[in-house]
Amino acid sequence: MNDATKIELEILAAKARQHMVDSLISAGCGHPGGAFSSVDVMIALFFEILKIDPARPRWEERDRFILSKGHSSVGLYAVLALRGFLPLDTLKTFRQDGSILSGHPDMHKVPGVEASTGSLGHGLSIGVGMALAAKMDGRLHRVFVLMGDGETQEGSIWEAAMAAGHYRLDNLIGIVDRNRLQIDGATEGIISLEPYRDKWAAFGWQAREIDGHNMSEIVVTLKSAPFHPGRPSLVISHTTKGKGISFMENNPEWHGGAPKGEQAEIARREVREKLEQLIWQKDHSE
Repeated sequence: MNDATKIELEILAAKARQHMVDSLISAGCGHPGGAFSSVDVMIALFFEILKIDPARPRWEERDRFILSKGHSSVGLYAVLALRGFLPLDTLKTFRQDGSILSGHPDMHKVPGVEASTGSLGHGLSIGVGMALAAKMDGRLHRVFVLMGDGETQEGSIWEAAMAAGHYRLDNLIGIVDRNRLQIDGATEGIISLEPYRDKWAAFGWQAREIDGHNMSEIVVTLKSAPFHPGRPSLVISHTTKGKGISFMENNPEWHGGAPKGEQAEIARREVREKLEQLIWQKDHSE
C-alpha cells in the first residue's frame, strides 16, 4: 500500500469521525465508543476492499458487508455517506423522528445496508447464510461481517463459526473489533474470551491479528483474504474504544451517550485538529 493511498484513507477516517461527532451532538444520543474504534476498518473496507457501486446498491455481484454490532450505526452511516450511498446532509438527521438513520441500521431504508442488525450475535449467522448461498449459486462475491468482541460472548456466534468451518466458507471474512470493553466493563472481567485466536482456529477459521488503527496493516491484511483456501477468514482488529476523542478513549462509560456542553466542544476541536493535521501532511508530502 503506497503512502498516498494510506493518508487519503486516514483523511477519510478523520472526516468520518467529524461527521460522527456532529451526528451524535445533534441527536443527543448514540453509541460512540465502538463506532469510533471500528470506523478505520469500515473506511478501509468501503474505499479500498469491497467490490461495490453506490449507484447500484443492489448490484448482484457486489460484496456484502454486515455490521453485526448494529448499535455502532453512526460510524457506518458516516462511511456510507462519504462513499456516496447517502447525501452528506442526511447525517444531520441521525436518530431524529422520520429519519432513515435510526439507532440501528435498517436494510429497507438505508442504501448500502445489507442486514438490519442490533440484536447482538446474529450478524455472523446472516453472513454464513449469504456466503453459503453464494457458493451454492456459483457466485464470486465475498461477505464481510464486523462484530464487537463483547458480542462474541453470545453462543449464536460460535454456532455460526462452527457452520462456517464445516461448509468451508472461504468467501466469508469475519472481523472482530477487539477493543476489550463492553457496556458493563472489560470483556475479560465479564466473560473471558482468551485465548481468542485459538478459539476461532479450533472452529476451522484462519485467524490473523492487526492494529485496527493502522491503515496500512488493515488494508494489506484484508486484501489478502481469504487467508487459506477452504477456510473462513477471521481478522482480530485490536482497537481503542472511543478512538480519537480523548475523554472517550478506553472509557466504558462512553459505550453509549453523546457529548454535551464543554465535552461537545472538545470533541469537535479534537476531530477538526486531527483532520487539519492529516491534510497538512498530505499537502507537504506531494
